[in-house]
Amino acid sequence: MPIINRIAEYAAEMTGWRQHLHRNPELSLDCHETARFVVSKLREFGISHIHEGIAQSGVVAIIDGQGAGPVTGLRADMDALPMEEETGADYRSQVPGKMHACGHDGHTAMLLGAAKYLAETRRFSGKVALIFQPAEETIGGGRIMVEEGIMERFGIEEVYALHTDPARPLGCFSTRPGPLMAAVDDFELVLTGRGGHAAHPDACIDPVPCALAIGQALQTVVSRNTDPLQSLVVSLTVIQTGSASNVIPETARLAGTVRSFDPAIRDMAERRIREIVDGQAQAYGVSAQLDYLRSYPPTINHAAQTRFAADVAREISPDVTEEAVPSMGAEDFSYMLEARPGAFLYLGQGVGPFCHHPKFDFNDEAAPMGASFFARLIETRQPLNV
Repeated sequence: MPIINRIAEYAAEMTGWRQHLHRNPELSLDCHETARFVVSKLREFGISHIHEGIAQSGVVAIIDGQGAGPVTGLRADMDALPMEEETGADYRSQVPGKMHACGHDGHTAMLLGAAKYLAETRRFSGKVALIFQPAEETIGGGRIMVEEGIMERFGIEEVYALHTDPARPLGCFSTRPGPLMAAVDDFELVLTGRGGHAAHPDACIDPVPCALAIGQALQTVVSRNTDPLQSLVVSLTVIQTGSASNVIPETARLAGTVRSFDPAIRDMAERRIREIVDGQAQAYGVSAQLDYLRSYPPTINHAAQTRFAADVAREISPDVTEEAVPSMGAEDFSYMLEARPGAFLYLGQGVGPFCHHPKFDFNDEAAPMGASFFARLIETRQPLNV
């Protein structure tokens, strides 16, 4: 594969950066040590325009090209997941209960690799904005960075990102115009009745039958309220109640997630869930407290930018598809794509344990490919003015 020769020369360095990050995972907005490592490398590369503390621990660095031209944003996420690692790697996580199980260590290494090359060669016009973002896995660091004005502050006109894909062969790029990943909403419900002795249910108001009825009825939101040709997932993932076989509990807690692409379907799902909860609570005589949180919007690629990015990817790999199957997973790069045109692509790393699995590990062989893609994208979009 035509990886940029100069980037290939420091592939071993990229592996070292990635494995350092893998050993030292951080969560959510608390990516301060990761950011310090990133900043130290950027300064080594001769990049002086570095802006820290965005979304608490996010970083935006600007590389000036030669002459006037566009400003393109390239984004990498930095945060890890709250889980124990089972890879057995020599560089496995040194922090109990935290691991890089979604490849964000690799994403950061790829963008650092592109940064080193672009800072060294500067064979482009305009500017590059390197966006190192925390909290993709939790509260939406991408949203916070957009709300804190990075697009306006740094004049970013288009924005692009890569995500490792452990379900595709090494070096395969995949994307699609339009919806690529789903919107995600979360709900939590507490049902309150009146507890008591299991031998005297008549003296109690049992929340358990209501919880079971709600769990069953939620399935009809997809099966009976949604066009069969539309995509919607309603998953009830938590039911917590009771402590002993002879005690009718006072409360029951349910929680779950809703994923969709179409805004009208998203609205319908929330409305029907509220109606189901209210109706069943009334029928069973319990009180219901429903918290429904709208989280990440759908990740929607812009058509022209997706075609452009796919064409750039073909310079790196012969295996490129613009017909990726949309995923019901979610991604907070969606906020950046709402703010500016751009595209999100997957980069195959070879088939193995999937993201969020305790045995997942980023394939370091993919890093020079991703770095080359980012570099070629800038040089192609922002050619030198001659």
